[in-house]
Amino acid sequence: MLQDFSLRFKQATTKVDPHPPGPSGNLAHEQEPGIEPDSSALAPALEAMVRPRSKYHFLTDDGMLSSADLEIARRRAEAAGSDIEQVLLSEFHIKLPLIGAALGRFFGIPYEPFKSERIKPIALLKNVKREFAEHNGWLLIDGSQEGLLILALDPDQLKNSRVVNNVFPKAKLLYRVTTNREFKLTVDQFFGIAGDAGSVDDLLLNMKGGDEEADLAIDVSAAVENELVKLVNKIIVDAHRQGASDIHIEPGSGKEKTLIRFRKDGSLEPYIEIPGLYRNALLVRIKIMCELDISEHRKPQDGKIKFRKYGPLDIELRVVCIPSSGGVEDVVMRILSSGEPMPLEQLGILPHNLRRLKMVIDKPYGIFFVCGPTGSGKTTTLHSVLSHLNTFDRKIWTAEDPVEIMQKGLRQVQVNRKAGLDFATVIRSFLRADPDIIMVGEMRDKETVAIGLEASLTGHLVLSTLHTNSAPESIVRLLDMGMDPFNFADALLGMLAQRLVKRLCLHCRKAHLASALEIEDMLSEYCQEMQQSDADIGFVREQVRQAWIAQYGDNSGAFTLYQAHGCERCNQGYKGRVGLHELMVGTDKVKQLIQEHAHMAQLQAAAILDGMLTLKMDGIEKVLAGIVDMKQVRLACIR
Repeated sequence: MLQDFSLRFKQATTKVDPHPPGPSGNLAHEQEPGIEPDSSALAPALEAMVRPRSKYHFLTDDGMLSSADLEIARRRAEAAGSDIEQVLLSEFHIKLPLIGAALGRFFGIPYEPFKSERIKPIALLKNVKREFAEHNGWLLIDGSQEGLLILALDPDQLKNSRVVNNVFPKAKLLYRVTTNREFKLTVDQFFGIAGDAGSVDDLLLNMKGGDEEADLAIDVSAAVENELVKLVNKIIVDAHRQGASDIHIEPGSGKEKTLIRFRKDGSLEPYIEIPGLYRNALLVRIKIMCELDISEHRKPQDGKIKFRKYGPLDIELRVVCIPSSGGVEDVVMRILSSGEPMPLEQLGILPHNLRRLKMVIDKPYGIFFVCGPTGSGKTTTLHSVLSHLNTFDRKIWTAEDPVEIMQKGLRQVQVNRKAGLDFATVIRSFLRADPDIIMVGEMRDKETVAIGLEASLTGHLVLSTLHTNSAPESIVRLLDMGMDPFNFADALLGMLAQRLVKRLCLHCRKAHLASALEIEDMLSEYCQEMQQSDADIGFVREQVRQAWIAQYGDNSGAFTLYQAHGCERCNQGYKGRVGLHELMVGTDKVKQLIQEHAHMAQLQAAAILDGMLTLKMDGIEKVLAGIVDMKQVRLACIR
């Protein structure tokens, strides 16, 4: 066919007979008599017929882009010295899953996307280096009874070359295709980002301690060896780099592997598996960094790591070692990043709540609490409040355990219970140090609360945190601890309860027009929070609807909602977290109910009538604003 077309092309570029013999398969009959066709105009047609069908051609078949666009992408990639995929992503905005699906259809095998939670099979890849994977364009990503799962850029070429068969001669091979970008992400995930000091598996291979059949009780001296130090440092650096808040080290019993997981955006994700051979050495190294007793395996131990002494990051880690079944010890390390406080305006607080919050904290004296479970962002919020209040004419003392965020102008004290320096002792000292504002990291016992309450009644602004679920519940909890209701009512400025929920990824969230049923369900959940009040729910429901239309609706009164989708920049459609807030202001009505020792339901009803939005109400407002989805709000607001 190529020879036939070349002959036709040659004939077409010669002068045309003014009296052609009629249609004969010759291209000349399409030209006007006496006109010599432009051979350069026919060159692309010849090139297109000679060139084999592109592996991205199914994008045109599916209507993602035209054949002309694909040809433009090919030429631009050639001119720039890059691949077509990069041009399709950056200039034509074709999503990776669509490119991957086209590749899967072209090669006739399933497409495998990048998965951030994938665990590297160290035992299978112990002899495979990063350079080998990048050069040959394939990587083993999993192994099971069904066979070895091979990720490849060009499965056909790989099968023909039989390279994988030579590496794994007796194994059943299952091939998967992926995009160039996702292949690189997987390589980085398994071997570390290019330029790093080393990958986890390289460090493990270089560590001393014998083979897999050796006794698991490695000599403690191995813990201080150079490669083990690098391994622990890399785990911490990778956790911080990936935005993790906690590192969970979970050893298996016997010769089982040790699983390491990172908590990111509130959810645990696998990071790596380490052979059981290094379990004890890993634990000993961490205990040495915490200055804990390495011979104690029966009781829990708490410690801290100032990582600046060991690695490149100025962070602190709070560490707990807990004996668990099977004669092993679990380790959980919380990363306490040293950073600047966030401005109040960047905390994700709704404008309605932000105005009320600033009104409360600008008072010269009184007590203000931020409450919520562990890891809900209470300390971050308190430091944002302190940043707002931190002026040259104010003296601010803080008692924290640990000091996580440093602020210029604050006098910050680290609590040390072992040395007898607890929160109550520190607050007593503050009262003799001429403070304007006192921040207490947490109030868990009656003595600390009583001293803080006394300080707020003697002309100081006191800020603190409580581990409670909601603002009204916090008041009941404090009264149950024995606080005098009259003094407490006089001192209370407000309670801010909060939760952290996953934020929708702005790059891939999917929009849709909300149905009438969706809006009615959201209205029902919103107004259900007001059931304890004396308000006319039917009237309130209509008022809320009109307020939503004015603030979030379009010109026709319709609402656009968003749902998680997923892309290469996020984790299953979510990226980062945002707070849900419940601000209860100490109004006259609320203070009267406190003095009467009222029930929580009465306090909540009064606060809602005074303008409080519950956690779920605040969350629904953020759903309408496109920040979160209802799934995350419902998960965070379970009663």
